[in-house]
Amino acid sequence: MAQVDTSTTTRSGRSVLSLPDSLVGYLANDLAVITAIIHILLAPQVLGFSQTLAILFVLNGLGFLGGIAIYMTDYWRRELYLVAAGYAIVTFLAFFFFGGFEGFVSAFYMGDSLNWNAVGAKVAEVLLAVCALYLYASDA
Repeated sequence: MAQVDTSTTTRSGRSVLSLPDSLVGYLANDLAVITAIIHILLAPQVLGFSQTLAILFVLNGLGFLGGIAIYMTDYWRRELYLVAAGYAIVTFLAFFFFGGFEGFVSAFYMGDSLNWNAVGAKVAEVLLAVCALYLYASDA
């Protein structure tokens, strides 16, 4: 039986996989995973009242997962920290655009109870943007 090479090294011997080199990098990665999972898991629920919004939820979650995939490779460049921060901020603001600007606090409620999924995703996105900007500034 032929043996399959499952290593992450290229033919030149360099590894394609690149783990974060700081605690903030790991935190940014985890925050992106959190918001990606929340968006993907909520998509079927959102589908009940808006097919377009459900598709946007899935695409947003996949966008965060794609960013993680690039971040974990040697293809990541310093400028992509700004892209990651911008993506997280746009996602944060899109919540209010689609949910309405009638009140910052009221956007986090569904009926009379706090929407913990919204709170978790939005906190993760804001903290991800802060981490990405910090990593951009410290990687100079």
